[in-house]
Amino acid sequence: MPEQTATGSKQFTITRVFDAPREVVWNAWTDPDEAAIWWHPRGIETPRDSVVIDARPGGSYRYTMIAPDGTEYPTFGVYREITPPSRLVFTWGSPGDPDDLVPVISIDLAVHGEAGEQTLMTFHVQGVEGAAGDEYVYDGWDSAFDLLVERLDSEVQ
Repeated sequence: MPEQTATGSKQFTITRVFDAPREVVWNAWTDPDEAAIWWHPRGIETPRDSVVIDARPGGSYRYTMIAPDGTEYPTFGVYREITPPSRLVFTWGSPGDPDDLVPVISIDLAVHGEAGEQTLMTFHVQGVEGAAGDEYVYDGWDSAFDLLVERLDSEVQ
């Protein structure tokens, strides 16, 4: 079950434990083939040909989510910090948004479980509000993480 942290500023945190080794979860965040499978809420698609990832400090990523009605949601960001396989920090906005005005996402991946077979992910967004049940940013990411769980479950088996 995801946990939520409420604060007085525009930010939120979601934590999840995945039944997969940290390197596998890291790959899900940095491999375009993997990202296309889950970088969207359920019911929306991210075509593989829209996903470009240059996972290095100063590198960028982009992808486009497409809703069932055809509405497109292009997304773009710049990687600020990359420490494989434990930490990613990047901006998150639309193409053309000023880098200093968009939200910043940090992802920390920690080895979890007695045998280290699980991964504890702490996902933090600074610069936008979110709360469980908002049917917006928090719920969108939470739904995407449900898809990631399904993907990791199929990978591990």
